[in-house]
Amino acid sequence: MKSIREHLENSVEKAFEEAQIDKKFAKVVKSQRPDLCQFQCNGALGAAKSLGKNPREIGQKIADILSKNADLSKVEIAGAGFINITLKDEFITKILSQKISFNENCAQTVVLDFGGPNVAKPMHVGHLRSAIIGDCLRRLFKRLGHKVIADNHLGDWGTQMGMLICKTREKYPNLPYFDENLSGEYPQNPPFDILELELLYPQASKECKEDGEKMTAALKATDELQQGKKGFTALWKHFVNLSVETLKNDFMRLGVEFDYWLGESFYMEKMTEVVEYLKKENYAKESQGALVVEVAEPGDVKEYPPVLLVKSGGGFLYATSDIATIDYRVKEFSPNRICYVVDKRQSLHFEQVFRAVKSSKIAPEDLLLEHIGFGTVNGADGKPYKTREGGVMKLAELMDLVITKAKERIEEAGLAANESEEEKAKIAESVGISALKFADLSNYRLSDYVFDLDKFCAFEGKTGPYLLYTAVRIKSIIRKANEAKIVAGEIKITDGDRDLLLEIGRLSDVLQNAAADCAPNFICDYIYGLSQEFNRFYNSSPILHEKDEVLRKSRLAIAQKTLETVETALSILGIGIPQRM
Repeated sequence: MKSIREHLENSVEKAFEEAQIDKKFAKVVKSQRPDLCQFQCNGALGAAKSLGKNPREIGQKIADILSKNADLSKVEIAGAGFINITLKDEFITKILSQKISFNENCAQTVVLDFGGPNVAKPMHVGHLRSAIIGDCLRRLFKRLGHKVIADNHLGDWGTQMGMLICKTREKYPNLPYFDENLSGEYPQNPPFDILELELLYPQASKECKEDGEKMTAALKATDELQQGKKGFTALWKHFVNLSVETLKNDFMRLGVEFDYWLGESFYMEKMTEVVEYLKKENYAKESQGALVVEVAEPGDVKEYPPVLLVKSGGGFLYATSDIATIDYRVKEFSPNRICYVVDKRQSLHFEQVFRAVKSSKIAPEDLLLEHIGFGTVNGADGKPYKTREGGVMKLAELMDLVITKAKERIEEAGLAANESEEEKAKIAESVGISALKFADLSNYRLSDYVFDLDKFCAFEGKTGPYLLYTAVRIKSIIRKANEAKIVAGEIKITDGDRDLLLEIGRLSDVLQNAAADCAPNFICDYIYGLSQEFNRFYNSSPILHEKDEVLRKSRLAIAQKTLETVETALSILGIGIPQRM
């Protein structure tokens, strides 16, 4: 379904063409003065400047043509040449009767790189935004008809693996992975569980930072792993398998999905190949014993350091992995667009990598490479959110926290009182996760925001629970209508529901704008405004108790159309709606 604005803009474009004026000036926007009109076109001003004519004369010429359009009830000129337009109710209902769908003729292949946790480290609050924003974009692009490839680029390679191997060897020196003379198979089961593994890494990291000899040993173990040492490889597989199992559980609770889990290790051989290509084609050069690619360009207003591919002592870096990853994605998926949903503080890194792959022709010139940066989740002190004890807040703990708070709020509000304990738990989880997701996505992604549990879980204001409560209210109305055998009819627009219907008709515009800017907050603003409009309609216009049968059936149809729109928007945010609350 095209938006109401898009349909109107098509008509305005035809009017501009009939007036022999470039239709690029025929842009239509929602009116800033709803007391005067519903939509406006300001193109007469731009056209007048281009043609050297009076804007009001041009505006009047367009208005005269539009006045003949049977879908418009009023066309007026205001000010210097603004064209104010009001639609006929029949035109609004005709557009809204169409099924919600999107044009797939302009479909692209989009690769989304998000999530990206590290092996042996539990996901923490810092991973929240990448997971939630990335998954929302995955759903949004798919809804708009694009082919989407979601890849969780797992951090399963590099120095941290050497640190873990050395720490494991220190604690369990007799494990078979460290027996140089072992000729048989290595154990199928890991020597410890995920909880112990998650304790080993911070210990190993701290000790390596404080002790140069331990760091040297970790680097040596990393090199041996990367060269295929069998015992280390077997142990590394345990690290990965244990971590992935836990990570998948956390992502599942969030409702976040991936098509691929291609970790850094997947690109190890590809890194060697891409470095050889860069050397052979003279894109890479030696600098102080290291191998680099220069990315500075004439006219740069800031410094762009070269991309470091291979350290002076040997060994690849994150940039090498990212370049090899782009090379693989270009060859495997032929994407039109690759988006990296990563902390905004990594912007320089991605600028360097993007320049390196474009200048070396690894990525075609028309491939859109984007760093979708985001801000941090902070506590009331303005610093990254932590536990009460001051430690890093695990993502699983954060989810437990919001679900517990949601349960408290549900009980305080007297909701779900007649449901079973099992059903109450499901509702609390749904409300809690919706609170967490909406709180994150409703903020512009580049902004930092304060994690306020009480505010996020409230049933009033711009919150996930408020939206769910509105949606469940509509479901309840429709369920009662079915029980009473009341059937929805044709929509007959009245003054009490016109604004709600116009808001429903904006969905396509909102989704396209959100996709263009990778800005889920546009959808959050829209769904909150739509929910407010429905609640105003609900409070002023009886639905099931309306005595006039035509009005009753019309209002029920409006409720159904609202629910369809709410469900579409919330599903893109990754928020499910419970049947009851």
